[in-house]
Amino acid sequence: MRKELTLRGLIIGIIITLVFTAANVYFGLKAGLTFSTSIPAAVISMAMLRGFKDATIQENNIVQTVASAAGTLSSIIFVLPGLIMIGWWTEFPFWISFWICALGGILGVMYSIPLRRALVTQSDLPYPEGVACAEVLKVGSSGDSEHAAEVEHGRAGLLAVLWGSIVAAVFAVVVQTQLFAADVAQTFRIGKRGAVSGYDFFLSFALLGIGHLVGLSVGIAMLIGALIGWGWGVPHFSSIAGDITTAAATLAQRTWSTKVRFVGAGAIGVSAIWTLLKLVKPVASGLAGAMAASRARKAGKGDTLPITERDIPIGVVGIVTLACMVPIGLLLGYFANQSGLAANMTTLVIGGVAYIVLMSFFVSAVCGYMAGLIGSSNSPLSGIGILVVIGAALLLVIGVKPYVSPDAHKALMAFALFTTAVIFNVAAIANNNLQDLKTGQLVDATPWKQQVALIIGVIAGAFVIPPVLDLVNHAYGFVGAPGAEARTSPLPAPQAGLISSLGQGVIAKNIDWSLILTGAFIGVGIILLDEILARTTKHMRVPPLAVGLGIYLPTQSTLMIVVGAIVGWFFDRKADRSPRPESAKQLGVLLASGLIVGEGIIGVVISAIIVFSGKDAPLALVAETKDQQITA
Repeated sequence: MRKELTLRGLIIGIIITLVFTAANVYFGLKAGLTFSTSIPAAVISMAMLRGFKDATIQENNIVQTVASAAGTLSSIIFVLPGLIMIGWWTEFPFWISFWICALGGILGVMYSIPLRRALVTQSDLPYPEGVACAEVLKVGSSGDSEHAAEVEHGRAGLLAVLWGSIVAAVFAVVVQTQLFAADVAQTFRIGKRGAVSGYDFFLSFALLGIGHLVGLSVGIAMLIGALIGWGWGVPHFSSIAGDITTAAATLAQRTWSTKVRFVGAGAIGVSAIWTLLKLVKPVASGLAGAMAASRARKAGKGDTLPITERDIPIGVVGIVTLACMVPIGLLLGYFANQSGLAANMTTLVIGGVAYIVLMSFFVSAVCGYMAGLIGSSNSPLSGIGILVVIGAALLLVIGVKPYVSPDAHKALMAFALFTTAVIFNVAAIANNNLQDLKTGQLVDATPWKQQVALIIGVIAGAFVIPPVLDLVNHAYGFVGAPGAEARTSPLPAPQAGLISSLGQGVIAKNIDWSLILTGAFIGVGIILLDEILARTTKHMRVPPLAVGLGIYLPTQSTLMIVVGAIVGWFFDRKADRSPRPESAKQLGVLLASGLIVGEGIIGVVISAIIVFSGKDAPLALVAETKDQQITA
C-alpha cells in the first residue's frame, strides 16, 4: 500500500507552514499581495523525504498541501488589521484571531469539496500553479537511474529556491542598512489647475518574483490599471479640487487614497460579480456530482469510485459545516457583547451566521474560478472582500443601526469587519484547496486525504498568524491607524485600509457612490475588452480583476510586478529555445518562489529586531535617505 497521509509528512508540512505563513503575513502587509507556497514547499519536501526509500509522490503532495495553507490563510491580513486602523483594537487578541482563522479555514475546506467537481474535474481551467506544482512533484519523484536527468533537475530546483531566498534576503538587509534608496518616488504638477500625478518605484526581488509567477497578461493588466489610476484618476480628481497650495506629493497621495481607490473598488466589484455569474452552471453540476458519489457509497459501491474521486463524504461535509456554525455564533455573540451591542445580540448572531453561510459559498466559487484561471497568487480575495464588507455594512445599517445609539457607529463597523474576516478565510482556503486538488488529480492523489491535510495546515497556520500580526504591528504599525503618523515606516496594508474605509463610509452614510459607479463602468469596459480578446486572439487577455488591482494598489507594489511579468515573459521565450523548455521554465518558477520566500522571511526577522531593539531602523548604517520628490 502506497504511503500518502503519513505522520512524518504532516510534521514536515506543519514546520514549513509555520515559516511560510510568517513570511506571507509580513509580505502581504507590505506589498498588498500574498504568494502561493505550494511549489517551494514541494521542493523542500522532496529534499527532506529523499532519504526515505518508501517516500512517494503522493506523500510529497500531502506535505505541499499542508504547507499551502501559508499562502492563503495569511490572506486574513486583508481584513483583520482594519480593526487596528479604525482604533477598535490596539493589538491582536490571540484566541479570537486564532478561531477566526481556524473556523473560517475549516469551512473553506468543506466548501471546496462540491466545488472540486465543478471547477477541477469538469472544467478546462488551466490552474497554472497547481499544474506547475504537479510537474515539480513528478520531476522530483523520478529516482531511478533511467531518470538521472530528472533527479539532477530536482536538485537544481532546490538550489534555485535556496539561492533565490538568499539573494532576496541579502538585498532586503542591504536596503535596511540604508546605504542606498530602494524606493524612487516622483510627484509633479500638470498644467495650471492644480492637477498632480506621480509614481513610486520600489526595488524588490520579491515583487519581481510575483510578477514572474502571475505572467504577462496579468502584469500588463495591472499596468493598465496603474495608468488609469495615475494617468487619469489622480490628475482628474486633483484638478477638480483645484488645490494649488498643498504640496504635490501630499495632494497626489490624498487624491489616490480618498478618490481613486474607490474607483478601483468599483471595478473589482463588477469583475467579481461577472465571475460569479459565469459559475452558476458548473457549481450546480458539481453539487450534483457530489450527491451522486454519496449515493454510490451508500449503495456499497464506494470502492468502485476512482481514487481521484474519493472526497470526504458530502454528509460529513454537511455535519462539519453545521458544527462550525456553533463556535462562529459564539464568537459573534462574544464580540457583540464586548462591543456594547448586547441588546441586539440575537439579531447580530443569527444574521451574521446566515450571512457567513451564504456569502462564503458564493465567494469561494468566485475565488476558486479565478485561482483556476490566473493562479492563487493573483486571486481576487481583496476585491471579494470589498463586496463582502459593503454587504455586511448595508445589512447592519438596515437591520441594526436604527435601534442603537449614534455613538455605536464604530462598534457596528468593527462587527462588519469581524464578520468579513471569517468569510475571507473561507474564501481563501477554498480557493487554495482547489489549486491543491488539481495538483492531486495530476499525481493520482486521494482527495479526502488532501482535504484532511489542509485542515491540519489551517490549524497550524492559525497558531502563527496572530503573534506575527502582533509583532509587525508593534514594530511598524499600519498606515491610517491611530498614532501611525508618528511611526517611521508604517506598513501600508492597502486592502485592509480600503475595506475598513468602505465599511465606515457605508455605515456613516458618507461614502461617495459616484466613485464606485465610475469604477463599475470601467470594469464593464474591461470585461468587454477581455471577452473580445478571448474570442479574437489565442493568448492575449486583460483579466478585469487585475486591472482593478492595478487601480487601487499603490504603484510601489504594482510597477515592479509589471517589470517581473515582462522579465518572466522574456525568460520563458528563451526557455522555449532550450533543449528542455518545460524544465527551464520550472526552474524560473522555483527561483521566483525563492525570491518571495527569502524577502518575506527576512522581513519577519527584521520586525522582531525592531521590536526588541526599540529602534525604528536598527540596521541603518547611515541617516535615512529621502525619496525623490519632483514638482514641476
